[in-house]
Amino acid sequence: MAEPIKLEVCVDSADGLAAALAGGADRIELCSALEIGGLTPTSGLLRLASASPAPVVAMIRPRGGDFWFGESETQLMLHEIDAVAAAGLQGVVLGASLPDGRLDQRTLERLVRRAAGHGLRCTLHRAIDLCPDLAQATAQAVDLGFERILTSGGAKAAPEGLIGLQRCFDAGAGRIAVMPGAGINADNVQWLRARLPLTDVHASCSQPVTPASQQVLAFGFDSGGRRQTSREKVTALKAALLS
Repeated sequence: MAEPIKLEVCVDSADGLAAALAGGADRIELCSALEIGGLTPTSGLLRLASASPAPVVAMIRPRGGDFWFGESETQLMLHEIDAVAAAGLQGVVLGASLPDGRLDQRTLERLVRRAAGHGLRCTLHRAIDLCPDLAQATAQAVDLGFERILTSGGAKAAPEGLIGLQRCFDAGAGRIAVMPGAGINADNVQWLRARLPLTDVHASCSQPVTPASQQVLAFGFDSGGRRQTSREKVTALKAALLS
């Protein structure tokens, strides 16, 4: 019998963590500011997640925008990896690019080496989706020591990136887990499952949050893009993976 497909849910709050676990998530990706793609989680959230019954991997990303990081930002990411290890979590989610979109191998080597020194497992995040050659980038990820790739196949959403995802699976050849993510839900995951040899999927299972006060919007404290993990959506996606 094939192993069940694992569901990783990304969360950026205490409530989101609780909802993902209650819904049956197999693994948690811990972030802050998911509305801009996820940043390194706060020290408080790291500490809270250390008690999670499911494995937790933490995003290492010091700012929004591109993934072209200078030396000062790389040093910051190294310290953030140390903090994740000190909190007792199981892994980190990393990515770094060159200006042309290719993976920044030198920076990634330093980050992976630091994580490996702490016994942390490494996932390459969607920086890979900027790469001009997904097959080559997948092979690089294998050589760098990543355990897993999170990718939409170079498209805005995974269901639109089937060809790119197939390239990643082919290039990985079982040496690395390829985890489709972005735009995956209970309604479309079976479509992907029928076309790809899935072992893991990644989703936010979230819904928009309405600010409690219009003053928050008026003062620019909330862009209106914040989302909250839905226990019901996690439960539905998990059930679809088990059916």
